[in-house]
Amino acid sequence: MSFQIEKFIEDKKVKIVPVGDLDIVNSKAFKEEVLKLMEENQEILIDGEKLDYMDSTGLGVLISLYKKAKSSNSKIYLTNLKPNIYKLFDITGLNNVFEIL
Repeated sequence: MSFQIEKFIEDKKVKIVPVGDLDIVNSKAFKEEVLKLMEENQEILIDGEKLDYMDSTGLGVLISLYKKAKSSNSKIYLTNLKPNIYKLFDITGLNNVFEIL
């Protein structure tokens, strides 16, 4: 399956829906796209509804984005994480760092 990024922008808020697998192959493009959107928007919601798989590289990208958001007074939220992906956050303790809706 190819990786895609759906995005919806409204009033300085962005909803990003990664589609497919967020892994070593796609992580760099995902990070660049989100950073670009972060420059002009205060709130970033990453909706995991269509995210099928995420490896440690994808998790590292989300940590990097979280740090960038925090340093630039932006907010980043995660929502609709599938059980296999939420498990990564639970095992690593990152479910206590990220705001997961």
